[in-house]
This record gives sequence, C-alpha cells and structure tokens, in this order.
Amino acid sequence: MTSGPLMFHRLARYYDLLVGEKDYRAEGERLAAWSRRFGRSEGTSWLDVACGTGRHLEFLQRDFHVTGVDVSPDMLRLARRRLPGVRLVRADMRTFDLDESFDVVSCLFSAIGHLKTERDVGATFANFARHLKPGGVAFVEPWIDPSEFRSGYVHLVTKRAGPVLVARMSSSLRRGAHSFVRYDYLIGETGQRVRHLNETDVGLLVPRRRLLERMRQAGLKPRFLRHGLTAGRGLIVGQKRR
Repeated sequence: MTSGPLMFHRLARYYDLLVGEKDYRAEGERLAAWSRRFGRSEGTSWLDVACGTGRHLEFLQRDFHVTGVDVSPDMLRLARRRLPGVRLVRADMRTFDLDESFDVVSCLFSAIGHLKTERDVGATFANFARHLKPGGVAFVEPWIDPSEFRSGYVHLVTKRAGPVLVARMSSSLRRGAHSFVRYDYLIGETGQRVRHLNETDVGLLVPRRRLLERMRQAGLKPRFLRHGLTAGRGLIVGQKRR
C-alpha cells in the first residue's frame, strides 16, 4: 500500500489544520470509557492503527501504554514530534507484525475505507485479532455505509493559522462498491504564490452487515455502536474471547 492521498503525504503538515474541529480529547475519553466497558483483559496497552499525526494517542497515553502504526512516513514524522518516546511503526495495516499483543486495537477516522477490496478488510481485521490479547477489544470506525453515501455532495473547508490559509473543496460520486471524492486544494502562505493541487480519493463502500461478518470471521465478537465518534459513521466493536 502506498502512503495514501495527498493529505497523508505531500500535504501532511496541513492535516491537523484542516481537521481542527475534531475534539481529540473528548474522543480519547470516550474511547477509554468504551475500552473499560467492552474490554475483558486486564492491561493498559493500546495500539492505534493508521495513527496519523498521533492526536488520539496524545490523549490516550495519559492512561495507556500506547503504540502507533501508520503507512505514511510524513504523518509519522509529525507524530514523532508530538509523541517523543512512543513507539511508532511504519507498516501496512493488513500485514504489520509487531510481535506483541495489546489490550486495545483502534483504527479510526474511516482509515479502513482506503483499503481496496473486501478481502483486504478481512485480512486487516484478522491482523487486528492477532494483535489482541484474550479479552481484548478492537474499535474500528468505518467509512460511510453504501446506503447513506451522498453522490453529488459538495463541501468546502477553509482554515487559517498565522500566515497560512488552506481551502479544500470536495465533490463526491459513486461507482459500484467505491466512492470517488475529488479534492481541490488552494494553499496560500504569506510571501508565496498560491498553490493549487487536486486528487481523487477512492474509498471502499462495504455494507455494515458485511463489516460485522468480516469481523466475526476474524474471530472477534462484533457489535455496532450507532453513535460513534464521527457523525453518521458509527463504531464497530470487536471483542476477543478470553
């Protein structure tokens, strides 16, 4: 797997600016509470897969021994500045092998939507299960359910931080089992010419029931929380038998 869309690679340094509305502290508190509710292991180790710039781990490390995995070296570079001393590994979510098991494995902000096939989803869930202790729990935030995906939706985000102004406009459509979101970026910095970059991000649309089935096949007892972290996406919880 490559390092992913522009926002995870060439534009990684603008990522936190563009998603600044996310309340990572509150999300970390909710995740910690869910880990106590659904987890049956007794430790405090937490693995965040597709950890990005480390914002969730920044707050989770207060109560857990945390580790992060991400495929993007640019995102990990930012995470290392934020999380000195934390183990951060560049690896593919389908195949990473840390030779360690954890009480909690999380994969958030619809990162699994960047997988190419449902078979990849199954391999990823199986890998999460292999890295869980008996009684451990996995939290996976899915991409939008196919029945709820809005083809033709247009959205604009603008954010400023000091001399930097970033605008991102997106427009979406669907073809079969995939979403196609076109992103156009305008990046202005004081004293420099405005840059324009664009890309089309392809997402995998998997029905919720199929995601739950894939998690069950991976050896985890699945359930779906309708009210998750991001509006309209929910959260999949997978419990490993003790």
